[in-house]
Amino acid sequence: MLEPKRTNNRNRGFYVRMRLLHNNSRNVRTSEKSFCYRYFKWVLWFSLSFYFFASFLFNHKPNNTISFISKTTVSQSKASRALIESINSSALLQYPKHHQDSLNGLKIYVYELPTKYNSDWLTNERCSNHLFASEVAIHRALLNSDVRTFDPWEADFFFVPVYVSCNFSTVNGFPAIGHARSLIGSAVELISSQFPFWNRSLGSDHVFVASHDFGACFHTLEDVAMADGIPEILRNSIILQTFGVKYDHPCQRAEHVVIPPYVSPESVRKTLSTSDVNGKRDIFAFFRGKMEVHPKNVSGRYYSKKVRTVILQKYGNDRRFYLKRHRFAGYQSEILRSTFCLCPLGWAPWSPRLVESVVLGCVPVIIADGIELPFSSAVPWADISVTVAEKDVGKLGSILEHVAATNLSIIQQKLWDPRITRSLLFHDRTVEGDATWQVLHALTQKLSMSHRRSRVSNE
Repeated sequence: MLEPKRTNNRNRGFYVRMRLLHNNSRNVRTSEKSFCYRYFKWVLWFSLSFYFFASFLFNHKPNNTISFISKTTVSQSKASRALIESINSSALLQYPKHHQDSLNGLKIYVYELPTKYNSDWLTNERCSNHLFASEVAIHRALLNSDVRTFDPWEADFFFVPVYVSCNFSTVNGFPAIGHARSLIGSAVELISSQFPFWNRSLGSDHVFVASHDFGACFHTLEDVAMADGIPEILRNSIILQTFGVKYDHPCQRAEHVVIPPYVSPESVRKTLSTSDVNGKRDIFAFFRGKMEVHPKNVSGRYYSKKVRTVILQKYGNDRRFYLKRHRFAGYQSEILRSTFCLCPLGWAPWSPRLVESVVLGCVPVIIADGIELPFSSAVPWADISVTVAEKDVGKLGSILEHVAATNLSIIQQKLWDPRITRSLLFHDRTVEGDATWQVLHALTQKLSMSHRRSRVSNE
């Protein structure tokens, strides 16, 4: 009987060792593959992370901050872009026609007066660019407006284009308005003798512009203006005037619309286009203008009621305040760098600084008790400005610090609404929502004074 062949122990040990060696080599290769995979994965992860981190560093621009202002301040680059867009928007550049429906079918007849009453004055280019130039801008806009009618019999209102702010004094360079009453009187005499419309309504449906310190009183000193009052020939008419207060005043005892002082849209556009849109507002509180160290007594009154003097005395050496007493051609660029812009009264309560501050994104600080601000139905003044009582001007620093630490960003967000900027600027052609359009809208609220409408309603 044959016995099974026994395997040699030595051969079997060799076989086992070979199998183990084979398995070990396979495990080593597997381990090497796993290590390479993990290594490649980590290298890939690190490379991608470094790429995205580097991209972030090169492309990210952190919000600019102001040394005196809390972290609640809105991004300045965003603000600058918003301002530029509000000025350069297609609505402003293309001059679209405004909607007649929103103006209730308003019709205005523009008298074609002899050139001595208006265009002859334009030989001085300042006539159409200085702070009183709304009288020129409104006239130009109406000439090209859809509300203009060439048939006076269908007009709701009659616009009388007389430029009284273009007689610049050779002594101090400011407009002299001593001729205003006689020039307007002459114009009224002319239209009342050649047309029937003034006499039939006693001028109540006629519109004039009085863009002076104290409106249709036509004097720069309040005492004299109040004593003279509004010329009798204008007391039944509608006055478009920059002067406005919330209390009874002889210089607004006529039907009136408070309008903003004129600021050139082109000058604002130029300031914005030549400025660094990412520049921070590194000036905390700004004012450039007349500040008397020793204010003079003029007929019992002091310039600015001494408010500007107090500002200079108390904050002239305060590093938070940038106060300058002399003119500077780059004045608007300083506003663009500022967070708060002081708007104290002068002889009159209003100032072009109100408009310049708003359209250049600087929070206006209004220091003029009882002032009536323009176009309150379109401009939420309480939300976009800071009002400080004249008696509290000595506390100005702490008041502004408090605003900066609490609700500054909210004020700025509302201030930078392009609709607000548009409503305060006049253009040669009426743009829906701009300052001339706001005037027209205000006139629609006075259609009860239209002789034509009252006649139609009675028929």
